[in-house]
Amino acid sequence: MSNARFNLSALAVRERSITLFLIILISITGILSFFALGRAEDPPFTVKQMTIITAWPGATAQEMQDQVAEPLEKRLQELKWYDRTETYTRPGMAFTMLSLQDSTPPSQVQEEFYQARKKLGDEAKNLPAGVIGPMVNDEFSDVTFSLFALKAKGEPQRLLARDAESLRQRLLHVPGVKKVNIIGEQNERIFVSFSHNRLATLGISPQDIFSALNNQNALTPAGSIDTQGPQVFIRLDGAFNKLEQIRNTPVVVNGRTLLLSDIATVERGYEDPATFLIRNQGEPALLLGIIMRQGWNGLELGKSLDAEVNRINAAMPLGMTLTKVTD
Repeated sequence: MSNARFNLSALAVRERSITLFLIILISITGILSFFALGRAEDPPFTVKQMTIITAWPGATAQEMQDQVAEPLEKRLQELKWYDRTETYTRPGMAFTMLSLQDSTPPSQVQEEFYQARKKLGDEAKNLPAGVIGPMVNDEFSDVTFSLFALKAKGEPQRLLARDAESLRQRLLHVPGVKKVNIIGEQNERIFVSFSHNRLATLGISPQDIFSALNNQNALTPAGSIDTQGPQVFIRLDGAFNKLEQIRNTPVVVNGRTLLLSDIATVERGYEDPATFLIRNQGEPALLLGIIMRQGWNGLELGKSLDAEVNRINAAMPLGMTLTKVTD
């Protein structure tokens, strides 16, 4: 009876050539698999939640709940893997968090988020006039792999932002880069400053200035002309594209026509106070945040980024630098 049993050890000793071949094959496969493993400080994980933000300036918290948040919640309840929604409202704004069931397969999460976006988009047409959104975010789980600081002493913020956008497009072509976020960009603004005392003396109200700017900067369809060949569109070009055009805006009051520059100061600047400011080694800067593709080797991505940044710095003008902040 004992002779009929299958003896793996005896078979391995008897077929030494096959055993040696299998040992070598398994060893080579293990070594190759080890060097091909994805490496990341923060491994990816599936987040089964998404956030929805809606705004309605002037509305009360109760109006936001009854007329905005509740219709959106009812549409989200139609999802296959729906678990719950939690909504926080305040005057003019509603914040809703959608949670999928814990048993939701990770492969189905993105499809559920896509269906949620579709349903929210369909319901947005039925919301009251003046509602902004819904604005959906389902990518807040991205982990920044590396940060680079872009600095240029004396260069205006708006020009630095354009340079950052150019570098962003270049870094996206590095193998293993999923996304590049520009952090610390200040929104540009046009400031129209005037004195209320001077306006009162001239008999001009601030509303007259606002109306003149809105009427001049309006985009109005002017129709088109059908010809035997192409269709020719008529365009009324009155939109502002230069600071001087804003200064030369006519303001008509009581039969008199004045230029905006005669009664107000028009200057280019940035939002004040700034929402987010970045400084690197005491100098103003913008940050480029690199997000790695899922399953990619972080060591290889780090080497590729270092090589690309060296090439970028070699071609940069004097005074502009791209330096690594975190790795």
